[in-house]
Parts: sequence; C-alpha cells; structure tokens
Amino acid sequence: MTIDYAHARELMVEQQIRPWDVLDIRVLDVLARLPREAFVAETHQKLAYTDVELPLGFGHKMMKPVIEGRTLQALDLQPGDEVLEIGTGSGYLSACIGALAREVLSLEIQPELASSARANLDRTGLGTNVRIETADALNWTTERRFDVVVVTAAVDTIPSHFVSLLRPGGRLFVIRGTSPVMEAVLVKADGSTESLFETDIEYLRGAAPAPQFQL
Repeated sequence: MTIDYAHARELMVEQQIRPWDVLDIRVLDVLARLPREAFVAETHQKLAYTDVELPLGFGHKMMKPVIEGRTLQALDLQPGDEVLEIGTGSGYLSACIGALAREVLSLEIQPELASSARANLDRTGLGTNVRIETADALNWTTERRFDVVVVTAAVDTIPSHFVSLLRPGGRLFVIRGTSPVMEAVLVKADGSTESLFETDIEYLRGAAPAPQFQL
C-alpha cells in the first residue's frame, strides 16, 4: 500500500503538534513541508508521522514529532541566527532548524549517525546550511559563540559549558532531570531559566545521573 506522506504530514501537524500548543506559523509550515519519512530507516517509514520515538540505531532514538515542534517553537529562531545543535541524530531536526535559521553546526558523538544524517540531508536537498561534526559535546571546545544552542537529548544537570557557548542575548534549549519526569527549559545567556513542559527522553551520552546504590 502506497502511503500519502503529504497527507500524513498534514495530519501530524493538525492532530498532534498544533493541539500541543505549537502555534508558530513558521514552525508549523516547516513541519508540514519537510519529508520526515526520508530521515528514518526504511523499515520505519510507515511510522514516520506517528506519535512515537523511532529507533535510529546505536541506542539512539528520534524524538516524537510533538517534542520537535515544541522545541522549534521555544527556540524562536530568526533568519540571522547561528545555531549549535548537540545531537544530530537523523538530521531531521537539523534540517528544520536550518529552514528557520541562518546556519547550523550540529555535533554528533556517533560517527555512523553523523554520516547517515549527512546522507539524509544531501539526498533530500535540505540542510545546505547545516554542518555536521563528529564530537563529544561535553568535551568539545571552541572560541565561537552562538545565538542558540539546542540539546536533543536529556541531561541530569545542565553543563555550565553549554551556557558559556551562548552569545549575549542567546538561549539554550535543554531537557533536564530524572526519568520518567523531566523538564524542558529555556536558559538565557544571563542565567535566567524558563520552564516549558514535562517529557521523558533518552540521556545525552555522559550526562545521565550517577547510578544510585541501594542497600
């Protein structure tokens, strides 16, 4: 059976994302246009627009569409923004960010995922303003500063290193806390923090809570 992906995208936006208070027209337009099915494994393409996390391999998962929508809206991306994405995954969110911002530098710790994401972006003709670098963001250093930093996996506590990568007036989106109840927050360069919503996603490698020993 042939799937009408354009119709599936429309249903995703109208039945999943918009009802979860994602009302930014620019974000809704991007999510309605970009082919999410092209960024998942062929065996999961029929599930590309469902409200589930999809496996990417190597223990990583693609966030639910509603989380991606809420993330993009929270970032309030502007055409001149330079963005650092921590966790490339499939490259889908990278493409969405690239459609809304000037430039994206995306860090991916898993070389195979970085390569696959680049292939996805090239194959779809998206992400010409997206650069992918294989790196461990927790140990990555640069003199460059960004308007926006977005972390696509959870952290137990927010590394101060991530905040230091912001330009004055910049903002950091990250999901923090302990599973199964985590909090998505927007952290400003001045240190102020805005609570956005609750969710539960996988941890960034190296950023999970220390194991608790019980007697």
